[in-house]
Amino acid sequence: MASATLKKNYRCSQSLQQFYSGGPFVVSSDGSFIACSCGESIKIVDSSNASTKFTIEAESSTITALALSPNDKLLFSAGHSRQIKVWDLDTFKCLRSWKGHDGPVMGMACHGSGGLLATSGADRKVLVWDVDGGFCTHYFKGHKGVVTSIMFHPDVNKSLLFSGSDDTTVRVWDLLAKKCVAVLEKHFSAVSSMAVSEDGWTLLTAGRDKVVNLWDLHDYRCKSTIPTYEVLEAVCVVYSGSLFASSLGAFLQQSGKKKSRSTGIYFITAGERGIVRIWTSEGAVFLYEQKSSDVTISSAEDEDSTRGFISAVMLPLDQGLLCVTADQQFLFYSPAEHLEEKWSLKLTKRLVGFNDEIVDMKFLDEEEQYLAVATNLEQVRLWESERRCCIGLGIGHMGAVGAVAFSKKCRDFFVSGSSDRTIKVWNFHGLSDDIEEPISLKAKAVVAAHDKDINSLAVAPNDSLVCSGSQDRTACIWRLPELVLVVKFTGHKRGIWCVEFSPVDQCVITASGDKTVKIWAIADGSCLKTFEGHTSSVLRASFLTRGTQFVSCGADGLVKLWTIKTNECIATYDQHEDKVWALAVGKKTEMLATGGSDAVINLWHDSTAAEKEEAFRKEEEGVLRGQELENALLDAEYTKAIQIALELRRPRKLFELFSELCRKREAGYHIDKALHALGKGEFLLLFEYIREWNTKPKLCHVAQSVLFRAFNILPPTEIIEIKSISELLEGLIPYSQRHFCRIDRLIRSTFLLDYTLLRMSVIEPATQDDLKTKSLLHSEKNEEDALLTDNAEEDQKQVSEEQKPKASGKKRKSHKSGDHSRSHKKVKDSSTHANTAAVPSQA
Repeated sequence: MASATLKKNYRCSQSLQQFYSGGPFVVSSDGSFIACSCGESIKIVDSSNASTKFTIEAESSTITALALSPNDKLLFSAGHSRQIKVWDLDTFKCLRSWKGHDGPVMGMACHGSGGLLATSGADRKVLVWDVDGGFCTHYFKGHKGVVTSIMFHPDVNKSLLFSGSDDTTVRVWDLLAKKCVAVLEKHFSAVSSMAVSEDGWTLLTAGRDKVVNLWDLHDYRCKSTIPTYEVLEAVCVVYSGSLFASSLGAFLQQSGKKKSRSTGIYFITAGERGIVRIWTSEGAVFLYEQKSSDVTISSAEDEDSTRGFISAVMLPLDQGLLCVTADQQFLFYSPAEHLEEKWSLKLTKRLVGFNDEIVDMKFLDEEEQYLAVATNLEQVRLWESERRCCIGLGIGHMGAVGAVAFSKKCRDFFVSGSSDRTIKVWNFHGLSDDIEEPISLKAKAVVAAHDKDINSLAVAPNDSLVCSGSQDRTACIWRLPELVLVVKFTGHKRGIWCVEFSPVDQCVITASGDKTVKIWAIADGSCLKTFEGHTSSVLRASFLTRGTQFVSCGADGLVKLWTIKTNECIATYDQHEDKVWALAVGKKTEMLATGGSDAVINLWHDSTAAEKEEAFRKEEEGVLRGQELENALLDAEYTKAIQIALELRRPRKLFELFSELCRKREAGYHIDKALHALGKGEFLLLFEYIREWNTKPKLCHVAQSVLFRAFNILPPTEIIEIKSISELLEGLIPYSQRHFCRIDRLIRSTFLLDYTLLRMSVIEPATQDDLKTKSLLHSEKNEEDALLTDNAEEDQKQVSEEQKPKASGKKRKSHKSGDHSRSHKKVKDSSTHANTAAVPSQA
């Protein structure tokens, strides 16, 4: 058997985050995305895979209303803060905001033209706003309760606005006349939803009084009242020509239930029962009703109290029906394809908007396309996946079941561990696919295994052993099916959270709250290896690559990849914000799934081969580009060579190119030509290299030359726009100042050389004009220049006096004393000259 290739890296390919916490949501005009309220933020979610495209931090309080413009360019939001905001969905920036209501905004709708926005609030007002100007165009008052729903007439040529309230009424407002033209009073409870028929002349209203009313918009009379016998949250009209209408019409035609030239209105209702029903206005009867609800029910005790659906909308472009449940799930329905026997709806997709703390997860099918997420229950339940019904119930544990492990080989038993500190072995006798009620499972063996809660169980690949890990800091190996103790592993300093058998060796891996992972020998119970690296409790560990590697996750939110032979952690991933409780490894692809307290599920794929191929491709491309660089140098195409050097990130070669340009005639022209061809990203990289060159005295001259030319080319407005330019300037300024001071000292030191050569009569004395010129060039050294000039004049006078003819004998007598005084003066002058010359050398 060929040795397995060690994995070097995993890449997070998909992250399933919570995106909906209840409340308002709105679907785009093409159905490609859904804007959902999630606490104080708005999530833009891809409707195909529930991935979050963008998060808008919209409010400092809960979002209460959302709406989209007809072209999906603008998003409108409002919350308890009463602030109405307009968001640009291209830049995700707030364009404008204003306040208008005296209470929270409860409903929001955008006109078909996109120019008007209607809002309803808890202050019983209905306001209409100009979208571009943000000013109020209509102010409607008349409701006596909270206005919960609002809707423009879908026909833009009809200037009607409908509002439903807790006062059980629906009001119709004329936008041109700016007044209420009708009050529809037939409901006996709050109005929850409204819809308009396809011809635009029938209004459907649904309420919590369990009826649907149909209103004639010609004279605003109630045409009919249809009892539904459930609290309704949504009513949707099925338009003719849609997939729903055509498939339903074809079935009714075949079954003989459809009358010729039927003018009835098809509509859908959804409510507290969690089932979808399709009705026709003719005869006030339903044409279809789901046999069972797809709404998730946590336990049998909660089945009667479930709230079912809280909203439903018809998706555009014949994409089906979207129903939203009270537990924040998005259910997508479409008509079933085979209609020979009966018409039915098919659940095509389920998006889970909100997850609580994820405890455990497993891949289900061989293709590893389905992932089961586990919760804690006090009972053991077996579920049949196709019919989604419970087929077996194991009763006997006295505490919460914390671990379950199935047989690997025969698939005829499973083991459970509980907080009652016992392990039970259950068999599958009596189970069949056609049972309607769950049967009671029988325990073949039971043992009091540990002194504290049992956290994890694992069955050996040959079904002969089971390993248990407990909070009592020990792990035990038991022989199946009698549950006889084989060996006990002791050595962890905290409770053990996970155990697993090696797929190839006679050893077990354990993860513990003492921040370590240990591998134990089954033969004698000795600890073979200990792995340290996590900063908090290690909650899960699982073998990879035929037992040569393993992956671990912990309470520090980290996922780590280890190589067992070298005891080395080769990769660490930080994609979670809280404890990582769950870890699942696919058997076929060895893809990973992690989840935890942050309610996020991350899917990981092995990227070792892809990254190796990418590295080879980049290396090959680098060789080719390097050859292009050498060819450009030979052809003296410095502009092209500089661009390639920047692309290949070769700062040394780039410095050599600029050094060569600085030595050429018209160096400024050549450097400008090369810099003009660079973009903002290349300038940023160049400035980073210049910052490094500027720190070294031998390289600073080229750096300063290139920097000077770059600042001459780029206007200040573009320089400011360069990313991280402030940090780059903070690194350039100190060294540039240091270089300036150093050159300044060198210039001042040249005056000492001038003075020395002057005293040696090698150069002509400086004239007054020359001194003025130097003073203009070096204005800050005026005093020092004047001091040097005065000393030079004194020296000339002294030389001329020494060359005069000697005086009379009287003077000769005093020659000795005069000579002494003159020598004293020379010493004084020389000290003065020395001090004068020392000034520039010390500066």
